[in-house]
Amino acid sequence: MDIHEGIDNTLVILQHRLKGANNIGDIEVIKHYSQLPKVTCYASQLNQVFMNLLTNAIDALETQPSPRKITISTSLSSDSEAALHNPDSKFAIQNNQSVVIHIADNGCGISEVVRHRIFDPFFSTKPVGRGTGLGLAISHDIVVEKHGGKISCISAPGRGTEFILQIPISVNC
Repeated sequence: MDIHEGIDNTLVILQHRLKGANNIGDIEVIKHYSQLPKVTCYASQLNQVFMNLLTNAIDALETQPSPRKITISTSLSSDSEAALHNPDSKFAIQNNQSVVIHIADNGCGISEVVRHRIFDPFFSTKPVGRGTGLGLAISHDIVVEKHGGKISCISAPGRGTEFILQIPISVNC
């Protein structure tokens, strides 16, 4: 899978949500893509992770004043810690390399108490009818269990939110 193609295709699907409404400017998407190899993975599942994270970022910015930005950056990482983290894993990390994807928004951020629960199934801060509380739980399962990777969140109130995905270059499918 070409990671950038997966992200870009997800952005095309979400393009209508990036347009400003009610005299609020558009949500700007800033991409900092590094050169990456193709990743052996479950492409449709990773695309679901991108959809969940980008939808949440858009939701966080929906009522924020301009400027509203989502920044996506990618890089290649050699991570011997990932191999040590789960040495008996069925996942093979080729030369300990992984793709690292950062998806950040400049929204209102998340408190530490909430941040510790975001990957819990059925946990949501959205109003009833707006979210199921499953998007981040499913994303965590796809990244960690299905791909042997990592997903983390950095956020604080007033500082926006950043999700960091680390996906091994090669997953034994």
